[in-house]
Amino acid sequence: MEALDPRVVRTRADVLQAALDVLVDEGWDAVTHPHVARMAGYSKATLYAHWPDRLALVRDAFATFGQMPHAAPVGTLREDLVVELRSFRAAMIEHRLDRALAVLAERAPAVPELGPVRDAYVADGERPLRARLGPLLDPVGVDVAVHQLCGGVLHAALMHGAPPSDEFLDRSVEAVLRGFDLDPTA
Repeated sequence: MEALDPRVVRTRADVLQAALDVLVDEGWDAVTHPHVARMAGYSKATLYAHWPDRLALVRDAFATFGQMPHAAPVGTLREDLVVELRSFRAAMIEHRLDRALAVLAERAPAVPELGPVRDAYVADGERPLRARLGPLLDPVGVDVAVHQLCGGVLHAALMHGAPPSDEFLDRSVEAVLRGFDLDPTA
């Protein structure tokens, strides 16, 4: 496999980061080739050469956003769920994940090509919780528990403009464990 020119790699990284910044700071309508080129410090021709349309640019930008950070399992069910929710909360703060997910949620119904991008983010985000709860609950129970746990973090960030506290996350996990009669030390 041929190695990419480091200049091309740097240009692509700069442009895709600028596209993400514009997307989360200014919204979907602001992601235009001229605006992103200006923000990244490259020509419009460079952008069009790599990304012929806005959708290609946004799709690649989300791909470089990378996998959401996850916490390493620490032992008990309760601890694993809490540390994963704290990791999710950290992504909201450090990576502005709440803003990115809001754009995907808003635009995916109108731009069907964004549906798979949204679905991939959701699947990656939920994967550790589903893996931990899957052996303990039926599929519908897993859905309910994951939606309750993730929903609290999303609701706080999107609707209240601030991520939830540690106490909120702790109590959310305790409520799910009690609601499903799960052993927190499992």
